[in-house]
Amino acid sequence: MGVASWVVSGIAAFLIARIIPFSRQIHWKTELVTATVAAVAAGVAATILDFGGWRDLDWRSAAFAFCVGLAVTGVVRAVTTARGDR
Repeated sequence: MGVASWVVSGIAAFLIARIIPFSRQIHWKTELVTATVAAVAAGVAATILDFGGWRDLDWRSAAFAFCVGLAVTGVVRAVTTARGDR
């Protein structure tokens, strides 16, 4: 249940980031994969830091995964804007 909350948090971060039009990529698959992978990595870090877990549904790990997914999506957009890959 914990891993599912991390994946849902990553997808939610992706969907909220898609609302913001600045530097939105035409190829949205990169942002989706990046946000989801970052959210799962944040969930694993939350498990190591002892809040949340693989099977435990904890709002703190889900919120942490959401914030990290949103931040990484912002970093991806900033990097692609700086490189001019729009």
